[in-house]
Amino acid sequence: MAKKQNNNMGMIIIAAIILVAAFYYFTQQKTTTVGKKQDIKVGIILGFTGPIESLTPAMAASAELAFKEASESGSLLSGSTITTERADSTCVDSAAATTAAEGLVSGGVNAIMGADCSGVTGAIATNVAVPNGVVMISPSATSPGLTDLDDKGFFFRTAPSDARGGQILADITKDRGVGSIAITYTNNDYGKGLADVYEASVKAHGINVTTVISHEEGKADYGAEVATLAAAGGDAVAVLGYLDQGGGMIIQGSLDSGAFDVFVLSDGMIGDSLTDRFGNDLNKSFGSLPGSTGKGAGLFAEVAKAAGIDSSGPYTGESYDAAALISLAMQAGGSADRSSIQQNVMSVANAPGTKIYPGELKKALDLLAGGSDINYEGATAVELTDVGESFGSFLEKEINDGKFATKQQR
Repeated sequence: MAKKQNNNMGMIIIAAIILVAAFYYFTQQKTTTVGKKQDIKVGIILGFTGPIESLTPAMAASAELAFKEASESGSLLSGSTITTERADSTCVDSAAATTAAEGLVSGGVNAIMGADCSGVTGAIATNVAVPNGVVMISPSATSPGLTDLDDKGFFFRTAPSDARGGQILADITKDRGVGSIAITYTNNDYGKGLADVYEASVKAHGINVTTVISHEEGKADYGAEVATLAAAGGDAVAVLGYLDQGGGMIIQGSLDSGAFDVFVLSDGMIGDSLTDRFGNDLNKSFGSLPGSTGKGAGLFAEVAKAAGIDSSGPYTGESYDAAALISLAMQAGGSADRSSIQQNVMSVANAPGTKIYPGELKKALDLLAGGSDINYEGATAVELTDVGESFGSFLEKEINDGKFATKQQR
């Protein structure tokens, strides 16, 4: 009996030693991750060439502003810093975008801010980010199809889906008194998804849709598309595409031929390069894009202006917010590991917790380090749904005196 008791006691002692050793190991691992300064690599992949190339410099600069703010706070993971590496998604070439993303991942990035256009975003997520366990937060990929992406919880977006965006644009079209409309869309995931929602929504409002045609990007001439739209007619033509290539060319052809002088513009068509090109010829035109007029938007405009960034273009606030969420998720998990970032994005994006706005990342990092919860509101009133995409709000835009102006938030 005594021998059996001694054996049992020995086993208990051994088990206790193992538990203590395990506890020490895991607490040391946590301390090592949090306590050691690191240079953390994050990728930024956007279409620096292609049909939205006039928009992406400000988007990238806005994301880099948030990463810089977190780095210079001295509060990120015990004084760690973030170094960014840019890559070109091209917006429309999925093969090139995938190759570019593979370069980022093989180079050791811990997360990716991007991509931008929906088709290349889906390709990167499916072929690169998800298989490698790398978080992607897109500031501008809006295709409804991305909602059902098999992303294993690694894909998020700070822009709302076109499932809402198309409805909002249709509501504005109705309110503007348009009775009949022709529709052209860029022939990719973004254009087709938005066109489907927009067409159904304008029809539900009793607006006559005279024709719906696709167009390709990068062509030298769009005379055939303009002729088809002109033959169908309508009070206006909805151009659901990209301002720097196909969409802009269709507007040019329509104005030159006198086919249309009122254009309904999707988010990919809204930017200063369009009004710089056509000026007062677009004065009766209008559109919408994700955005907010709330507290966060005003604060972001201030911090962006101080950094020399024009925040008036599309998706600048969403880009800042995407980068901020990546930085805050690192702090919440006490680690820049890819899996830790993924596990903590939702917790910093949503309630409960102290509301955090642009320019307040140090405050947020310090709260998280102290064990407190935060609710990142950011520039665009961030609130992520259960699939990790922003519910979002929209801005109604109109062109007055050859310039875009915000009429109201929708």
